[in-house]
Amino acid sequence: MEDKLKLYGFNNLTKSLSFNIYDICYAKTPREQQDYIKYINEQYNSDRLTDILTKLTRMIGATVLNISKQDYEPQGASVTFLVAEESMIKNRSGETVVAHLDKSHVTVHTYPEYHPETSIATFRVDIDVSTCGEITPLSTLDFLLGSFDSDIITLDYRIRGFTRDVGGKKLFIDHRITSIQDYIDRATLEKYDAVDVNVYQSNIFHTRMLIKDIVLQNYLFNSDVYEIPPKTRLAITDSLRREMIEIFSGVNIY
Repeated sequence: MEDKLKLYGFNNLTKSLSFNIYDICYAKTPREQQDYIKYINEQYNSDRLTDILTKLTRMIGATVLNISKQDYEPQGASVTFLVAEESMIKNRSGETVVAHLDKSHVTVHTYPEYHPETSIATFRVDIDVSTCGEITPLSTLDFLLGSFDSDIITLDYRIRGFTRDVGGKKLFIDHRITSIQDYIDRATLEKYDAVDVNVYQSNIFHTRMLIKDIVLQNYLFNSDVYEIPPKTRLAITDSLRREMIEIFSGVNIY
C-alpha cells in the first residue's frame, strides 16, 4: 500500500491511438534473411524504441513513472511506459507525493517475420498511445510515422468516457475531428493511398494507408537492382505489391 501514488483530480475522457505499421522487404537467400534479422535487431531494438517513446512522452507533456522493455530471440522487442502528468505536487523534502494521472500509458511491440516460400520479409510495429485530459495523442502522429519506414499503416483512434464543463454538462468529446488524416502532414499523405472508415456517433475513427510507389532498391538487402534482370525485377515488384495489397485489405486475394 505504501507504493500507491496519491491522485488529485481525474478526467476519464480517454483518447486512445493505436496503429500498425508494416515495413515490407524482399529477402530470398538465407544470407539476405540473416541480414534482414540483423537490420531489425539493430534498428528496432528495445533501446531505440525506448528512445522514441521517451521523445513522445515529452511531446505530450508527460512524466515517465515506469519503463518496462524486453528484446526477444531471434528478433523483436516490446516497450511499455507508464506515464503521468508532468506537474506534480512535492512535499517539503522534495519527494513527489501527489500526481494527476491523466496520461495512462504508451506501448510499442514489434513483430518481424519472413517466409522462405514467398521470400517476403514483413516487419510489423504495434503502437498504442492512451491519454486523458486535453492533449490528444494525434499530435504525435507525424513524429511516430517519421520514426519508422512504413509501406502499410493502419490507424485507429477512439475516445471513451466523458468529462464535464464548469456547468456540469457531460462532454463525450472535447475537440473537433472528421478524420485522422487531418493530423498527418500533407507531404506524408501524398505518398499513400488512404481510406477512412469512421463511426462519428461512437467517436471511432479508422484510417488505412498504402504506399503508392515501390522503389525496388529500397526493398532489397545487399543487392543492386540493376544487377537483376528486368523480368525478375518485375516479378519481385509484383510479389511485393501483392503482399502489400493483402495486408492493406486484410484479405487473402491472390
